[in-house]
Amino acid sequence: MTKKLRIALISRDRELSYQIKLHLESKGHQTVDFNNISGVIGYIYSDPPDIIIINVPSADLKIQALICELKRDSYFSTLPVIGLIGENMGDTFDWSRYPMDDFLICPVKYHELFARVDLSITRIQRVFDNNPLTKLPGNTSIQHAIEASLGEKMAVCYVDINNFKPYNDTYGFTRGDEVLRMVARIISIAVRQHGDGGFSGHIGGDDFVFIVRLDHAEAVCRTVIENFNIIVSDLFGEEEKGNGYYLAKDRQGTEQRIPLLGIAIAVVPTNTPELDHFGKVAEIAAELKKQAKKSGESQYIINRRKK
Repeated sequence: MTKKLRIALISRDRELSYQIKLHLESKGHQTVDFNNISGVIGYIYSDPPDIIIINVPSADLKIQALICELKRDSYFSTLPVIGLIGENMGDTFDWSRYPMDDFLICPVKYHELFARVDLSITRIQRVFDNNPLTKLPGNTSIQHAIEASLGEKMAVCYVDINNFKPYNDTYGFTRGDEVLRMVARIISIAVRQHGDGGFSGHIGGDDFVFIVRLDHAEAVCRTVIENFNIIVSDLFGEEEKGNGYYLAKDRQGTEQRIPLLGIAIAVVPTNTPELDHFGKVAEIAAELKKQAKKSGESQYIINRRKK
């Protein structure tokens, strides 16, 4: 475990608390232990820890109430709670009344405790980072993936849906969200089909990113565009597809011709000396996307500049 955590340890068993605290602090974690739960909620609300470890004796209503109160709170509901239960409680324990995120059987095996702590933090970071609509990794994971690709023969590919906002405004958020979910699936499948350990992420709105080997980039882009164009044919009627536009009113109530959805992909190879920071990748991609969006047609543009 690389990150040093702030851990709240709650147990009426003072010897158990002492041993667990001793082992956690040997790993560099900061541990605050409570032998009486009366001050726990106040401490958590004023200075939230990274994780809670709580000893759960059978039928302890005060501990049950404490866990339930935390999980009912919209802010603290995501705080990982690991319960310690007795060997004879596993088969009969009522998990619905004690909404914990994980558990350990006492007596505690400390190598397992360290693993569960690490897993709980990793899980919550992953859940927080993933986009709730598409389930793709979000900005923190995207940044790390881009940073890992710098200097390698990889391509960071930024994806933008042309004319998505007027489509969303005209046809409604439900249909707009479905388009985003479909694009996420298209990108993920294309990356898996063509890439070796590629990455797919959702920046937000209609902005996506995928990272693949440089020699696979064009094939993945073509697959994404081809499959997107198939989807577009199901989103509009025959007349609209024949015209290449649909009619919608702008904010002033004036009827406008809105082009059909398209997709623009900016491809930035990361094996160039100029790219020494992930922000530079985004900067170059923004320029390329502007070029790719000018025609309104689905297309990709590759950064060919060498410095």
